[in-house]
Amino acid sequence: MKRFSLIVLCLLTGSIFAQQQNDTIKTIVLDEFTVSSTRLGNKSLSQEKVNKATLTRQNSGENLPFILTTTPSLVATSEDGLGIGGTSFRLRGSDATRINVTINSVPLNDAESHSVFWYNMTDLASSLNSVVIQRGVGSSTNGAASFGGSLNMQSNVLPSALYGELSLNAGMFNTFRESVAFGTPLGKGFSVDARFTKTNSDGYIERSASDLYSYQTALGWANNKTIVKLLAFGGGEKTQMAWDGISEEQLKINRRYNPAGAYYDPFAPFGESYYENQTDNYQQNHFHLFASHAVSNRWDINATLHYTHGFGYYEQYKADAKLKKYFDPAMLINTSAKSDLIRQKYLDNDFGGGVISANYNSSKFHASIGGAANYYSGLHYGQLQWLKTDSLIQPDVYHSGYEYYHNIGTKTDANVYAKALWNITKGLSVYGDLQYRFINYQINGTNDDDDQLRNLNINENFNFVNPKAGITYETDGHTVYGSFAIANREPNRKNYTEGVYQDENGELQNMPKAERLFDYELGYNFANRWITAGLNGFWMQYKDQLVATGEISETGSLLTENVAKSYRAGVELLFGVKFCSWLRLDVNATISTNKINEFTAKVEVYDEDFNWLDENVPVEYKNTDIAYSPNIVAGSSVTFERNQFSAMLQTNYVGKQFIDNTARDNASLPAYCISNLIFNYSLPVKTLKTIDFSLRFNNLFNTEYCSNGYSYWTYQLGNEMMTDMRYFPQAGFNVMGGITVKF
Repeated sequence: MKRFSLIVLCLLTGSIFAQQQNDTIKTIVLDEFTVSSTRLGNKSLSQEKVNKATLTRQNSGENLPFILTTTPSLVATSEDGLGIGGTSFRLRGSDATRINVTINSVPLNDAESHSVFWYNMTDLASSLNSVVIQRGVGSSTNGAASFGGSLNMQSNVLPSALYGELSLNAGMFNTFRESVAFGTPLGKGFSVDARFTKTNSDGYIERSASDLYSYQTALGWANNKTIVKLLAFGGGEKTQMAWDGISEEQLKINRRYNPAGAYYDPFAPFGESYYENQTDNYQQNHFHLFASHAVSNRWDINATLHYTHGFGYYEQYKADAKLKKYFDPAMLINTSAKSDLIRQKYLDNDFGGGVISANYNSSKFHASIGGAANYYSGLHYGQLQWLKTDSLIQPDVYHSGYEYYHNIGTKTDANVYAKALWNITKGLSVYGDLQYRFINYQINGTNDDDDQLRNLNINENFNFVNPKAGITYETDGHTVYGSFAIANREPNRKNYTEGVYQDENGELQNMPKAERLFDYELGYNFANRWITAGLNGFWMQYKDQLVATGEISETGSLLTENVAKSYRAGVELLFGVKFCSWLRLDVNATISTNKINEFTAKVEVYDEDFNWLDENVPVEYKNTDIAYSPNIVAGSSVTFERNQFSAMLQTNYVGKQFIDNTARDNASLPAYCISNLIFNYSLPVKTLKTIDFSLRFNNLFNTEYCSNGYSYWTYQLGNEMMTDMRYFPQAGFNVMGGITVKF
């Protein structure tokens, strides 16, 4: 009853901006370029469309995941506590590596890790025309399969008139964002559009500063049947590491504490100093060449060539590190030796390919056939820059810049699909989608993600068939729909580097399995001039799902393991009422249960006096909650719009989350509820277009909460399971303001 009252209070006193809009296949619009086949679907797909106006209103400097927390079932978290540095999100409890992300139909997920590096695209929202979020499997997409959902982003349309923008945002914790953008037609069908953004912040967490930049440039040509567009975008980042989290004791003493880079210094206060250059440094540059041609009133053809280059490293001080992790045992004088050291771990990758589709559109029938082929090559290597005690190494072995591991990952990914929507009668339509996908993934070389160096020799092939079907009936503002889809997904890099090993016969053991999802969706929507309402039920049944274990890698990535059977089931509710032309209320909630049928955890065991007894002792669990999957995610918004002024009070409620799969209270994150108040005003100016002002009060009631955490160590003490947790606190009350001059 107490939790229910808290949720009701949150919904009444705050807001989430929720806008539901379903896309059907539509004929190509040449002044709003998109590879329309990716968004081809019917209203049986549970999805939201966030338009440019909403993106602009919500955009005050955070990375895109924080802007999208206004949509159902989405939970965002950040390492710096502000959403500007390292940022990620979950959708229906699935982490970001399981969300398929595309921009203009080109995969944005890293081919190996399946992650998206949002801080390399600071202010990406300013370069987007819309974002469509599909929960569940969705329609056929390119890149890694969607297990929690998909984000399909469309870049800005080419300008039809000269424009320019200068923008400055500033906020607490020395947060600044400066941006300049302009665009113009060039004549004879040509147009150009460009943006550059610089973002800096000290971060809420100590030593979590971000130094970011991003750019986007587009050059296009169009006539009444054809459009060609060259798009270049990307950016770079230098962020201080904040992915270690803090203990419960540190959380009580100093929520902003960051242990990264700590080392013993007898001359420092309390004997502790911090390495100043404990940083992550990475840049990505993306190049897309689009072409679209309307063959007739009913047929159009779209093609895209793309290339992405990424390069960077992180530099890290490691105190008391085991040297066998960096040198072959034959190189060590003492194989159990330890030393303080400074290391750099590099990633140098290339990703390229092509996407093509042909679309047919008529009043009764819409269809698309197409496919994609992509190739990825990623070089991973590490260097030692400094070693405190080199006397533990054999002579003439170590030097500054010594390369201690080196491996290459390559991935070939190709798919073909056919999909169609048939309007049988005025209100009844059916939808079908069939995709075949092939993946070859290889890793060769030495790996360091273990207690000692070891060789990797991975060569895996996957062949997936992914069918989808749906039915929709519409009449007088009422829509009823149902759909079924199957998705298959390959393991990511960490699934191989963290757990696979060779036995005495040279055979690979503990190989991860591909996972499969059966997704059932059933829902009802209603909309008229004043009221919108929706109820969507989902049943997501998994085979060999790779669930988070609660542990993280050295780079802060969640580690996962296969469980044979698991499921997610729930309902998503949306309700909106427009009281008058200037006042609107929106409410949404996701209520779900997320369970693993049975699994075995292996733990260390100690007696009640903390004497070690055994390790890797199996503990059986049945019908237990899936990690990082709150049973309730809810929100509301109250929006006031009058002339050039708008105000919005929005709230997010996120229920209790377990950080591993044992469903224990001492391994969980408490529920939290936060509210934001946003003001926007557009001032018309004769000599300009407008001057826009924004003011945002985040975490209005100064709630102390942690949106993420992990298990540093889980063990059994006597008869009780214990977890030493680490937490990621988020900022309390903070303010951001901005001014944009448009001409």
